Amino acid sequence: MKYTGEHFVEGMNSEERDRASKVDSVLETIKAASAGVDQSGEFEVNHIKTLSDAGLLGLIIPKEYGGLGGGLRDLAAATFAIGSVCPSTALTYFFHCSSASRGLLALEAIEHGLFTDEEAPQVKAFAEKILNTMGKDAKWLANFASEAVKSEKAAITISTKATKVEGGYLINGVKSFGCATGVADQYLVTASLDGYEDASGLATFFVGRDAKGVSQRQKWDALGMRGTATHGLILEDVFVSEEDALAVPSAFVRCMQMSRGSFVGNQLAGIAVYLGQAWSIYNTTLDTLTKAKFGDSGKSIASSPMHQQLIGEMMCDVETAMLWLRRQLELESSEQEILPKAEVVKRWRLCKGQVSEYGFKVAVNALKCTGTSGTGFSNPSSRGLRDMAMALVQAFPAERGRLMAAQMEVEGAEQNQFGVKG
Repeated sequence: MKYTGEHFVEGMNSEERDRASKVDSVLETIKAASAGVDQSGEFEVNHIKTLSDAGLLGLIIPKEYGGLGGGLRDLAAATFAIGSVCPSTALTYFFHCSSASRGLLALEAIEHGLFTDEEAPQVKAFAEKILNTMGKDAKWLANFASEAVKSEKAAITISTKATKVEGGYLINGVKSFGCATGVADQYLVTASLDGYEDASGLATFFVGRDAKGVSQRQKWDALGMRGTATHGLILEDVFVSEEDALAVPSAFVRCMQMSRGSFVGNQLAGIAVYLGQAWSIYNTTLDTLTKAKFGDSGKSIASSPMHQQLIGEMMCDVETAMLWLRRQLELESSEQEILPKAEVVKRWRLCKGQVSEYGFKVAVNALKCTGTSGTGFSNPSSRGLRDMAMALVQAFPAERGRLMAAQMEVEGAEQNQFGVKG
């Protein structure tokens, strides 16, 4: 038996296949709610229990912290598989899982001697709190870094401020993006410590969903990925205790040095959501065309030259997107380093744009194939067109990625991941 994730992630070992089977066990339940999720524009909260009961909230959490012990390959396979039935749920799930990096990378940084003996206990305690929350406690975390403020010199600008007070910190700012607002049990919030004007002042805080001073920014009502609860946060004098803060200067930067790819090293699993949807759109469209018949001849609609031309284009586009992301996964997950980190990051800049653009082409051609019958939002083709349009902008447009990769190639310049706005 071939599990859904194996259509993307090849050569799974027995443990990876066991984790893939747990993902497949929830797909029918998630799929059954997918049209309603899109129509209502609301995250399906019942999915939290579905995923939790399967152990999937701790998919990439080490077993000693109550997780399943998976890695990037498992996460990419899972988001691909869930993305094939409900991309909104898959993207929200990805952002939950991405929270694990704040713990995993911190422990790696300690192991590599990036923290002093005095700093290490505090960093370890915070890291283990994240991992235990996701693993043993099976709680849903939301990860908030992005803000509406933009910078020419950084991918993400952090203007949210953390001010030291007795016993902890007061957090003030607005977070524009982060799935599971009002859904997650707790939020991980990135803020800049007072007195710092560069990335060395970035700190991470546990913020309770119902903490005093926390409110939702605005209801997510966008083109696609409508069921992600991407409402953003408003934080007004939110108190966070010292034990819920990782505020060691430069801790964030030191932890990020441990990633194999850019930023936290698992971003490709987010793009795997869109690849899973593109793959599903193609297969659903092919099945529909094969079963549908012309009224006069009785032949399959898929047999017409026009439809076969479009089917051929979709085949090429799905395969191209698949090959780009498989290669990136290999670069970021192989036991032995294939390329230096700078080269991996450069290729990632290209990869996510290529996957997004080819996936969008699949959705466009699927809509052409299915005609007016495929334009209803209950149909995967039309929903897919909107969701795949989000892929073109979800991180930043492919044109920007190609520009940045070219700048790295020609000038050896890499854009900062984070900037701080005072």
